[in-house]
Amino acid sequence: MMEKIQDRLVNYLKRDRKGIRREVLSIMIDGKKYTTSEIYEILKAKGYDVNLRGVSAMLGLMNTRLGIVRTETGEKNRYYIKPEYIELVKSVLREFS
Repeated sequence: MMEKIQDRLVNYLKRDRKGIRREVLSIMIDGKKYTTSEIYEILKAKGYDVNLRGVSAMLGLMNTRLGIVRTETGEKNRYYIKPEYIELVKSVLREFS
């Protein structure tokens, strides 16, 4: 199972021409929970050309297709990398740095 997720993640990042996907994962590997707006603001501050809808779509895709992100619903949804995948994500990100 972990190998399948790793393969999906590697393929997902191979298509990351602008580095935004890597950056989002780098932000989230600290284990904290982030709203879409918070991630959007961090990306904008780092100079990425993104919009809120695009960030929201990216987080949704990471949740449904990759299976490494979990959503905590509430007044505002908060996203985080599932604890069991943090080391895997760190390892894959090292390959792409």
